[in-house]
Amino acid sequence: MRIVGVTSCIAGLAHTPMAAKALEKAGVKQGHTIKIEQQGAMGTIDEVTLAEAQAADVVIIAADKVVEGEDRFKGTPIVRVKIGQCVANGEAVITKVVAAIEARQSKGGN
Repeated sequence: MRIVGVTSCIAGLAHTPMAAKALEKAGVKQGHTIKIEQQGAMGTIDEVTLAEAQAADVVIIAADKVVEGEDRFKGTPIVRVKIGQCVANGEAVITKVVAAIEARQSKGGN
């Protein structure tokens, strides 16, 4: 599955990169193509392009605040999770997101 996402916490210093790394590591371990953008105190890191967003099967938004540029994900299923869930257990988040999207796709939905 092709997964893109954005992590962003209020301070943007610790949880933002920690959540991104946890999701990326879990996604790769489970055999997915994954790219996670960080929106934090250092600005935007690993920005997800419009083309990447449109090619994705799902978008994970792990944020405790509004993320910038969310309109580029229009038309791609978005799953919102708390950033702390990703830091604590990125593998469980990826597993649940993939299962939800696969169930939606098997029912003919987007």
